[in-house]
Amino acid sequence: MTLKSRRIIRISMTIAAVVVILLLVFYPKIKPLWNRAPNDSQLMPRRGLGKGNQPLLASGYVVVPVQMQEMIRSTGTLLPDEEVELSFEAQGKLVGIYFDEGRRVKKGELLAKLNDAPLQAQLLKLQAQHKLTEEKLFRQKQLLDRDAISRESYDQVATELQTIEADIKLLEARIAETELRAPFDGIIGLRLISEGAYATTQTPIARLVKISPLKLEFSIPERYAGDVSPGFPVKFSIDGISKEFQAEVYAVEPKVEINTRTIVVRAFYPNKNEELKPGRFTSVILILSQLNNAIAIPTQALIPEMDGEKVFVYRNGKAEKIKVTTGLRTESQIEIKSGLKFGDTLLTTATLQLRQGLPVKLDTLVKNENLRSNL
Repeated sequence: MTLKSRRIIRISMTIAAVVVILLLVFYPKIKPLWNRAPNDSQLMPRRGLGKGNQPLLASGYVVVPVQMQEMIRSTGTLLPDEEVELSFEAQGKLVGIYFDEGRRVKKGELLAKLNDAPLQAQLLKLQAQHKLTEEKLFRQKQLLDRDAISRESYDQVATELQTIEADIKLLEARIAETELRAPFDGIIGLRLISEGAYATTQTPIARLVKISPLKLEFSIPERYAGDVSPGFPVKFSIDGISKEFQAEVYAVEPKVEINTRTIVVRAFYPNKNEELKPGRFTSVILILSQLNNAIAIPTQALIPEMDGEKVFVYRNGKAEKIKVTTGLRTESQIEIKSGLKFGDTLLTTATLQLRQGLPVKLDTLVKNENLRSNL
């Protein structure tokens, strides 16, 4: 026997030994699989697949007239029509507070007062100078008419009088700055300062709020930018109040928010009885369009194809394919413009197994006369 033959024999014996070892190791795991008999669940056909000539199990939906509404749902916040934190235009000691917390005030009503005694004294001095200068100017005018003085002397007195009048107006403006008056009709909030305190232009005195009407602020997706404009009706509700409220859009932000890709919208709510308070959270609904007596089907029943869209209906115990054209789409419903009619039984399950003329057995049949579809 040659060396090459002996080498081949040794390699063959090594391979055979490895195979035997592997069989001994894996045989206990493989043996149960050989002995396993098919159980009942393997012999029974799964729902919707059928076996042989057995009909396919599927659910049906009877097409009935429905009302479809394309809606925008959002959340919003009630804002006051006007709101301001009141403070003085000047600084000084607070000598008078003339409002009661939480009551109504009228535009222009005096609410608080700073000490203006030095300014009043200066004003009295200027008023006295103004009177004397007026009399002096009167005499100068008489002398000028008789050519007793020069025109320059008369103009100097007239300029002095005008300067005093300007100083008086300036002092009156400074005195007005020591008075805090209501900028609009509203309800004043809690007082934040007491008499005797030193107030500056940064010291808050109270908050004035106008709550009739109220502003409703909310956001809508950018794709609806062309659908909502001033005058658009809005419905909103508030937790804890069963009543639904009506508002009207008065302004739409011209720019899309980059971070959220939404547009901010504001609407007016009259709030004549002032039953609602600003700051409350609201649920907002905008109805973009509404269809009555429409044909609508569940979204899962529509099957897209390269040349259009189709559905399957149940007729004479078999599935029949029908080409359809769609319209309004909502979250759960699709309007069918052509292809279906009221009374058709639409197949809504096992759509991937359905074929033209395939025997079908209905296991459930849905018919809802009052179905409404909302986005």
